[in-house]
Amino acid sequence: MDDVNLKLLKAAQEGIDLVERPYATLGEKVGISEMEVISRLKALEEEGLIRRFSATIGHRALGILANAMIAWRVPEEDVERVGKILASNESVTHCYERASRQEWPYNIYTVVHFRTKEEALKVARELSDAAGIKDYKVLFSKYEYKKTSAII
Repeated sequence: MDDVNLKLLKAAQEGIDLVERPYATLGEKVGISEMEVISRLKALEEEGLIRRFSATIGHRALGILANAMIAWRVPEEDVERVGKILASNESVTHCYERASRQEWPYNIYTVVHFRTKEEALKVARELSDAAGIKDYKVLFSKYEYKKTSAII
C-alpha cells in the first residue's frame, strides 16, 4: 500500500461529498485526478486490500431502530457450515466467530437491522431454521454511543 492509496482511503473514510462528481472531489483532497481515484479504488478491490467501496447509511435516521446482535451456540464441528449459512442471508450485515466461555457458550454472532423488533425476531427464527441451530439469544441495541468507520 503506497502513501497515495493510504491518503485516499483515509479521505474516503471521512465521507464522500454528495456532489455530481464525488470522485473528482475526493481526488482534489488527495491531490490526484478523478480517473486516478477510480483506477486506484478498483485496483485496491481487485488486490483484495478492500472488499468493496460503498456507502454507509445512518440507519437510525431512516427509522431502522431494531438493531440486533444474535448470538448463536454452534458446535465446534459445525461452525464452518453454520457460519456460511448465516453470512449468506441478505439481512445479515455482520457475521463473526468468537471464542465462547463456560458462562457464555455462544460462538457465532450475526447482526441485523430492521424497523421493528418483530421483524428482527422473525429473521432470527428463519436463520435458526436455515442453520438448524436452536440455541441463540437476540440482543437489541438500547443506545448508540458511537459509530465510525474503521480507521486506517
